[in-house]
Amino acid sequence: MLTSHTPLRVAVLCSRKAPGLVHLLTQAAAPDRPFEIVCVITSEPRCADAESVRATGVPLHTHDIHAFYAAHAANVYRDFGTRLEYDRDTVALLEPYAPDLVLLDGYVYLLTRPMLDLYRHRMLNLHFSDLMLRRPDHGPVYPGLRAVRDALADGQTETRATVHVVNDEPDGGAPVVRSWAYPVSPMVARARAWGATDMLKAYAYAHQEWMMRDASGPLLAAALSLVATGAAQLEWVDGLSPDLAVPWLLDERGRVTPPADANTRGRQEHMLAVSHARRGPSGV
Repeated sequence: MLTSHTPLRVAVLCSRKAPGLVHLLTQAAAPDRPFEIVCVITSEPRCADAESVRATGVPLHTHDIHAFYAAHAANVYRDFGTRLEYDRDTVALLEPYAPDLVLLDGYVYLLTRPMLDLYRHRMLNLHFSDLMLRRPDHGPVYPGLRAVRDALADGQTETRATVHVVNDEPDGGAPVVRSWAYPVSPMVARARAWGATDMLKAYAYAHQEWMMRDASGPLLAAALSLVATGAAQLEWVDGLSPDLAVPWLLDERGRVTPPADANTRGRQEHMLAVSHARRGPSGV
């Protein structure tokens, strides 16, 4: 397990939106929940859920990334030297709360070494694609902010959201728990045939909003509960190649199903041992 703390201390990083955060705060307030939200840090001066967070009494900090970059005369999307400094400040903001785990919920910026190193095996992200879908190089088929739109453009007939371990590759970490399926309207196939990009964009927005509003809260609560109780051990999961990690499955009634079958963990442990043997004791 990550910690002996009861409940698990969770810090949330978000940007303009934090899908499911209100649900998560409500769940965390229940006396039998194994986790608590100790602080929320937003990168934006206008966070949609700011008032809801304040109403719960959970500390909220605005770490304005645009103001930070403006003060350094840097471009927020290109200057990762400045991002290192920004992330060091994020680490300093988190330090007084001593979080066991950091949750990225609608956080739209790439993290750098200060965060990745300090919270290795202790950071989760909510992503709106099925991270069981992998490329031949084991990376995610649909990473990034346009994952839903890309899946629809490829002709996928359903989508899922996934909570995964954060590693060095954007949206590339091993999946921990994924949602039930969201079927895609047959209208999308017609729109693709017509080349109606305006329809596709409009539908992709609506489909993603459906997923965000419906699945985010239950999915995040399930992931945190699994980690807090030790049912999902992030260091072990993160040691697997992402294409070998089989996530728990959350259904629409809030029930979680363990990965695949009784043989899955044994298969994963075997493959992990093989992977370590190939790399050698140095890990390279």
